[in-house]
Amino acid sequence: MLLRTLLLTGAAFAGLAASASAADLKAVASFTVLADIVHHVGGDKVTVTSLVGPDGDPHEFEPTPANAKALKAADITFVSGLGLEGWMDRLISASGYKGKPVVASEGISTRTMEEDGKTVTDPHVWNSPVNVKVWVANVEKALSAADPADAATFKANAEAYSKKLDELNAYAHQKFDRIAEDRRKVLTSHDAFGYLGREYKITFLSPLGISTETEASAGDVSKLIEQIKTEKVKTYFFENSNDPRLVKQVAKATGAQPGGELYVESLSKAKGPAPTYEKMFRYNVDQLATAMEKSS
Repeated sequence: MLLRTLLLTGAAFAGLAASASAADLKAVASFTVLADIVHHVGGDKVTVTSLVGPDGDPHEFEPTPANAKALKAADITFVSGLGLEGWMDRLISASGYKGKPVVASEGISTRTMEEDGKTVTDPHVWNSPVNVKVWVANVEKALSAADPADAATFKANAEAYSKKLDELNAYAHQKFDRIAEDRRKVLTSHDAFGYLGREYKITFLSPLGISTETEASAGDVSKLIEQIKTEKVKTYFFENSNDPRLVKQVAKATGAQPGGELYVESLSKAKGPAPTYEKMFRYNVDQLATAMEKSS
């Protein structure tokens, strides 16, 4: 009798474990910054895989068979949208994935810019924590729809992380607001900091547009060099996921001094300075504020 009871109890526990395991969602996110947000909202109820790895460029990403396999096995997929992941439709077709990706940037107040004579939307929304709060809300809604049993957990996680984003916003204002606006100017590899600039009144100049896939013409570089000299920009930064040669060339022609490396479209590896969104944002703010204060 005791043996039968133990067997039944063991079977019940096995059933519960199988049920819990089956309830865990397999999520795929297009790149590391978004994957980190999904991880924080999903907590231990969601397993998250990032298609683009640490230090990777989401503009020029070339999907692999392993990416296709991960996507096909996913219960839910997240993209930032706004034209960032131009390769995603091809990957979906190649993988046989039947779902429709959740667009995390839906509802964000976007900015536009001129590039090659066209008006385009800037996809780099995550460089403002105010925008990432919209991501969090969209991720929570999508996860709750996919797994209603854990909706309360997702809501609590989302609320806790939104408070962290408020703290990041306050931190950035504390760092930047004390610097005169005419000193809040830096040179970067490409135009990826527009939302940070809009939020904290910083002027970012770059030889490339919103995408690293574009190429700067000699005329554009010449105009940028003259603008940097006119506006007396004194510091340049290169990015962890991009080739730094062009921005160094511009800096050499203008006399701008190196401010270091910024993490713009990708988190660092685990042992780097920016393995999470929170650490990435604080690191970038510290680097930028330090450079601006020196130029003041």
